[in-house]
Amino acid sequence: MPVVVVESPAKAKTINKYLGKDYTVLASYGHVRDLPPKDGSVDPEHEFAMTWEVAADSRRHVKAIADALKNDPDLILATDPDREGEAISWHLEEALRKRRALKKDSHVSRVVFNAITKSAVTEAMKNPRDIDQPLVDAYLARRALDYLVGFNLSPVLWRKLPGARSAGRVQSVCLRLIVEREMEIEAFTPREYWSVKAILGTPRSQEYEARLTVLAGKKLDRYDIENATQAELAVQAIESRDLTVTSVEAKPAARNPSPPFMTSTLQQEASRKFGMGARQTMSAAQRLYEAGHITYMRTDGIDMAPEAVQAARAAIEKRYGPEYVPGGPRIYKNKAKNAQEAHECIRPTDMEADAAALKLKDADQRKLYDLIWKRTLACQMESARLERTTVDVASADGQVGLRATGQVVLFDGFLAVYEEGRDDQVVDEDDKRLPQIMQGEAAGKKQITPEQHFTQPPPRYTEATLVKRMEELGIGRPSTYASIVTTIQEREYVRKDKGRLIPEDKGRIVTIFLLNFFRKYVGYEFTAHLEEELDDVSAGNRDYKNVLSRFWKDFSAAIAETSELRITEVLSLLDEALADQLYPPRPDGSDPRICPKCGTGRLHLKTSRTGGFVGCGNYPECTYTRPIAGEGAEGDERLLGEDAGDEIWLKSGRFGPYVQRGEATPENKKPPRASLPKGWSKDDMDLEKALRLLELPREVGEHPDGGTISANFGRFGPYVMHQLPDEAKPVYANLKDPTDVFEIGMNRAVEILAEKRANPGGRGRGAAAKPLKTLGDHPERGGPVNVMDGRYGPYVKWDKVNATIPKDVKPEDVTMEMAVELIVEREKKGKGGRRRKSG
Repeated sequence: MPVVVVESPAKAKTINKYLGKDYTVLASYGHVRDLPPKDGSVDPEHEFAMTWEVAADSRRHVKAIADALKNDPDLILATDPDREGEAISWHLEEALRKRRALKKDSHVSRVVFNAITKSAVTEAMKNPRDIDQPLVDAYLARRALDYLVGFNLSPVLWRKLPGARSAGRVQSVCLRLIVEREMEIEAFTPREYWSVKAILGTPRSQEYEARLTVLAGKKLDRYDIENATQAELAVQAIESRDLTVTSVEAKPAARNPSPPFMTSTLQQEASRKFGMGARQTMSAAQRLYEAGHITYMRTDGIDMAPEAVQAARAAIEKRYGPEYVPGGPRIYKNKAKNAQEAHECIRPTDMEADAAALKLKDADQRKLYDLIWKRTLACQMESARLERTTVDVASADGQVGLRATGQVVLFDGFLAVYEEGRDDQVVDEDDKRLPQIMQGEAAGKKQITPEQHFTQPPPRYTEATLVKRMEELGIGRPSTYASIVTTIQEREYVRKDKGRLIPEDKGRIVTIFLLNFFRKYVGYEFTAHLEEELDDVSAGNRDYKNVLSRFWKDFSAAIAETSELRITEVLSLLDEALADQLYPPRPDGSDPRICPKCGTGRLHLKTSRTGGFVGCGNYPECTYTRPIAGEGAEGDERLLGEDAGDEIWLKSGRFGPYVQRGEATPENKKPPRASLPKGWSKDDMDLEKALRLLELPREVGEHPDGGTISANFGRFGPYVMHQLPDEAKPVYANLKDPTDVFEIGMNRAVEILAEKRANPGGRGRGAAAKPLKTLGDHPERGGPVNVMDGRYGPYVKWDKVNATIPKDVKPEDVTMEMAVELIVEREKKGKGGRRRKSG
């Protein structure tokens, strides 16, 4: 039986069902080889020779494939139909030849299918081909570039900026986008302007809203009414005049549907409509693809197979009627520059099957499939037909003019199924319905309202708008968007707050460093041009070693030049480059670089393991610090009050916010401090709460068997502690509620400690941890797979593997397929927790 290899067990299970007993279908569990994470894995001195290593957890998968080949030497590589899938197939063939599992008479073929359906898989089996070497070369080039940047730039960052490390070749450019947007927001100066709206009435007692567009005979621009006084004069001008409808103009209009989804637009729409992150979206899409419900989900193509177009048109006619089917198919032009890496759009494999018909249990998969199905049908439906109406109202002397706009949907067309979301919601006056209004009739004044506005800074990026911007700039490719956005968050260069991406101080300082010393390599045009060169490689139009050689020549020179700089020189240059952001003018006109605490020291940029900050030059006599985002920003120190002659401060340090009694001095180098417990907000801190923290540990009382019981906060949260006279070390028992530290009484403390002593290996209170969700036995390797609740959040547990569940995934939504993927990914990280790059 020929051996067919795919990436995942879920995919193997589906394909095995289609191919039957005549084939052996096995999973490689992703990449089987990678570059060892050490110097020398890519050798620029020997034509960029690359040293590959089979990962420890992949050896058994390679062995299983090698053992299967003993019975039939034919190998069919059926990995994903893109550059990454081609690379996995190439690696697998190379690894099998190295261990001599493939013989001279072995026949190796490559098959690709865009959807895991019986017809697509069986058709692909009839059309085998060789491995596409240009696609492999493009993978090798990307992998070598990422390695060379990471392993040469990171040491420079470690030495010059303690605590920093490279965010990656493309990730650094993505980080730059977020940091520069934040700096735009901080530098933004709001501009005041006013608008005037009026509620007008018809002779038939109906009302409509109009906005002032003409004042003193002049057409108003957005900022013409600058203040409240001018706005009030405008109101009086309207009130003092009779108004008449001068024109009513109705024009037909049409709205066309959006094209079908590709990777970037799917991520954007899932974010807008469901708040799903890029990684969460792709994880759900992967499972839908492997189950045979949708076509391949990593694509920059928007064209659709002719048979799929006809199926969509038939489904539309059946569900909505012939009037919703346009006269001819809608054709969408493919945006992909490189046809070899372009695929069909993301669409359902069965146009008749909606989300209800599939009976999907996973919430993310159900929502995402419904989105894909609706968008696909909508893209082949009739346009929506509208009537847009514009009503102009004016005074007889022409000094005042108002305009009302609205629309009526005459035929909903594709809107019956789907309407694309918007990144930043705005009120669209054209969407309003207007009553019957006749030209020449009087417009009665019901209410006139001036409204104050201020111009707004550009919004922070969401994952969706960031992916959209990257796509516009030509940065990244469909297979990389999710990992790029995830990496900069995992490395704590960026945090996500209410869906918006905000740079951390560490991310700012790294970005400014790179802009000053490696500007070319975080340049948008340079990165986009390099992506185009790599696309040329995958199309077979460029040699990948020439691309690497030209890159390395300049990059290695920049590394050598920067390595010679001292930290003080780097900080001085960054201090100067960041001066406008670090030291903005103060309201009182005083020198913005004079320390606000001691009044004599000058402020300077400094670094720590947690990133950059601004500190006083008089340290250690003056300990003033603040974030680089500016005074008053999150993390700035605050005086809470005084107690017993000591000032009580709220400060921020490398491990987060804390309270401190007094100031550090040469005589008192370590004043009393206490970190804020998890869940305590800096904004809610006051003197009373600070004093309660500074009084810890709290004595609960004397234990009946001797010794004092105390309560406090520790590394793993709130706890009670006690040591019996005959015990070698204290016993610690975790508390669930932080308030228990201040309120727990003797009886309960004694009980909790007794439970802990009875079960020292338990979780704080003696009870064994219970799963949040039981998934069953591992489908390939046996043993229970459960979702557990841990100190650092929910995780998947199988055997001795604990795999953290992504923050944007709810524990109850975890499926066995998702759990298996997380387990495989966690195993690849190894003991050191380092994720292996996949290209």
